[in-house]
Amino acid sequence: MTDTQRPPRLPARRKDELAAAVIRTGEVTVSDLAEQFGVSVDTVRRDLDELAADGVIKRTHGGAVRNTLPSRTETPIPDRMHLHGAAKRRMGALAASLIEDGQTIVINGGTTTLAVLPHLAGRRNLTVVTNNLLAPVEVPMQCARDVYLLGGNVRVGSQVTVGPVEFPGTDGGRSHRIQADVALISVGGVAPEMGYSTSNLHEARMMLEMMRAARRVVVLADSSKLGRSSFAQVAELEAADVLVTSEPVAERLGELLAAAQVTVLVAGETNGNGS
Repeated sequence: MTDTQRPPRLPARRKDELAAAVIRTGEVTVSDLAEQFGVSVDTVRRDLDELAADGVIKRTHGGAVRNTLPSRTETPIPDRMHLHGAAKRRMGALAASLIEDGQTIVINGGTTTLAVLPHLAGRRNLTVVTNNLLAPVEVPMQCARDVYLLGGNVRVGSQVTVGPVEFPGTDGGRSHRIQADVALISVGGVAPEMGYSTSNLHEARMMLEMMRAARRVVVLADSSKLGRSSFAQVAELEAADVLVTSEPVAERLGELLAAAQVTVLVAGETNGNGS
């Protein structure tokens, strides 16, 4: 298809869509992708090489396949800030629309949950609890009544703290547990066998604690995470109330999510731009 038949895609958006195509179909060829996206085979090869370097897909001779092996490593956070950026922004807007004035929200680490925060500018009197070291400065000042940072060990590469989901007591007294209205949890994988998973065991335990501390759990996972299992299980599929993603889920996973009574919300090009 020529460029006169469709508008040119921006490189970042094209790579997101390329990754989604590989993950959705399982195996693709360079020539098929070049025809589908209306770009040269050299452009597709470069995009696939970059996606493979990020661990999103696996390169093969003449194409690429879905990365089905559990991931035990994580991409450095500066690189993750730009990976699937357009999809994360749409998901952030959609997830923010689920938050109401006056609520307490608990947010875990990751760039996907960070993408929610700018879209909370229209909310008021929120209490935000997080282990994400980048989050406090990203919370719009007008929306938050209080922002609390959970303590623990610092994982420098992920820019998060890892520890109990509670706060030390005063004067050596017992710790203060928390109760949240909504937990916004970004995960590294959503799959039938592993449920929700992530790359670090200690973060997985903390994410589960966050889920258990909330009345409603919203999991965020872009399309590259669907059908993928990471190293450590966080929880079974039924632990979430809502899954916010960037592309429709595969049939089998969709059936399992429906059976687990998880509402799937897809942040498409037209429905994910407002909070």
